[in-house]
Amino acid sequence: MIEKLKALESSGKRIRVGVIGCGAMGTGVALQVSRAPGMEVVFVSDLLDEALARGVKATGKTGIDVTDPRLVPEKSADEVYVVRDTLTFLEADNGVVIDAIVECTNTIATAGRFCQAAIARKAHVILMNAEVDLALGRLLVHEAKKQNVIVTSDAGDQHGVLATMIDEIELWGFRIVQAGNMKGFLNRYGDAAGARPWAEKQRLSVVQTVSYTDGTKMNIEQALIGNYAGLTPLLPGMEGPQVTDVREVLEAFDFEKYGGQGRVDYTVGVPWPGGGVYVVGYCDDELQKFYLNYYKVSSKGNFHLFFRPYHLCHLETPRAIAQAWFDHRAVIQPARHWLNDVFAFAKKDLPAGTRIEHGIGGDEFYGLVDSIAHAGVEGVPVCALESEGHGAGALMTVLTKATKKDEAIRLSDLEIPDSDLSRMRKIQAALA
Repeated sequence: MIEKLKALESSGKRIRVGVIGCGAMGTGVALQVSRAPGMEVVFVSDLLDEALARGVKATGKTGIDVTDPRLVPEKSADEVYVVRDTLTFLEADNGVVIDAIVECTNTIATAGRFCQAAIARKAHVILMNAEVDLALGRLLVHEAKKQNVIVTSDAGDQHGVLATMIDEIELWGFRIVQAGNMKGFLNRYGDAAGARPWAEKQRLSVVQTVSYTDGTKMNIEQALIGNYAGLTPLLPGMEGPQVTDVREVLEAFDFEKYGGQGRVDYTVGVPWPGGGVYVVGYCDDELQKFYLNYYKVSSKGNFHLFFRPYHLCHLETPRAIAQAWFDHRAVIQPARHWLNDVFAFAKKDLPAGTRIEHGIGGDEFYGLVDSIAHAGVEGVPVCALESEGHGAGALMTVLTKATKKDEAIRLSDLEIPDSDLSRMRKIQAALA
C-alpha cells in the first residue's frame, strides 16, 4: 500500500480527505492524513472554534474559513477549508473535490446525515465513529453500493484491528473461537461526575468518557466485529474475566462450551504486555501444532492465542482510506452479518417520566452486546436512545415505566420521538 501511495504522490495526485469532528481522534486523523504520502486534508469541520483551530494546526496548513458552503473560495495547496456547516458544505454543488471523509464525531443522527451526503457526492466513508457504525451501518452500506463507494469501519479501532487479524488467521486455516478486547477499567455505573476529571485531562468529552468507563463503547466495538466475522457473545455483555497476562486467556475461558460458535468477549485489567486485542483460533492438526510450538505461540490443546499488544487509532486510519481508494474494499464492512446489537440496561432505579438525553455515555443506561435473536423484539438498542437538538426543543425518548437498576429497558416502556434517527432506523429496518 505504501508503494501505491508514493506512486500516486509522484504522479502529482493525492487522495483528498475531509475530517469531520476535531476532537481528540479527529485531530489525530488530521495529523496523520497530512503526513501520509499520497493524501491531503482538504477540509476540517466542527462546531467549536477551539476544536477547529486544533484540527487546522494538526494539518500544518493555513485555515481558510468557509462562510458560505455554497460559494467556496479557491484555496492553495498550503490551505485547508475550515467548515462549520458541514451538512450544507457536503450537499452543496460547490466544486470541492472530496475522495473520502473520516467521520470522527460521537453523534449518530447528525453523523448519519453527514455520511449520506458524502456518499451522494461519491466519497468513500471511513467511520472512526463506532456509534453511527452500529446504529446506521446497514443503511450507509446500502446507500454506498448505489454510488459505488465504500463504507468501512476504521482500521485503528479495536474492531478494525481484530478484523485484520481475523482475516489473516482464517487465511492460515484456523477456525475463529473468540475475538477479544482488553478493557483496562470497567464500572458499569460510571457517571458524568466521576468521569469529568479524567475527560478534562485527556481532552475528551465527558459523554465519550462515560461510554468508555461503563463499557458501552467496548460492547459496541465487540458487536461490530461480531457482525463482521459471524461471532456472538456467550451471554449478554460477555464474560469479561480479570487477567494479569494476556496468555491467561487460555485458562480464563471455557472454549468447549461455545458449541462450535465463534464468540466475542473481553478481559478486564491491564495485562502483560500492556493491552491491545487478541484472537483465539482452533487448529487440531498435529503437524501445525508442532510448528506453532516451535514459533512460541501460546496454546492449550487445540486452542491457540494470537494477540496484538496495541491499537493505534488515528495512526492506522490512512490504511482504511487507501484500501477503500485503491482496492475498493472495506477493512470491516458494517453489519456484514446482522447478528448482534448493544441493548440498554438501567444504571440506577429510574422513575417513569425520565427523559433521556444520552443513551450512550449518559447517567441512565449502560449497553450490553447480545445476539438479536436472544434479546428479542422488546430489546432496546442503546444507539436508538440518543436525543436530537438542544434545550427545551430537544427531541428526547421518555421512559414511561419505572425501571429497576440493572433491568433491561423494554421497547414497550418508551415513548420514542419521530426524530431523524428514528426515521433513518425505520428505513434501515425495511432493507432486505
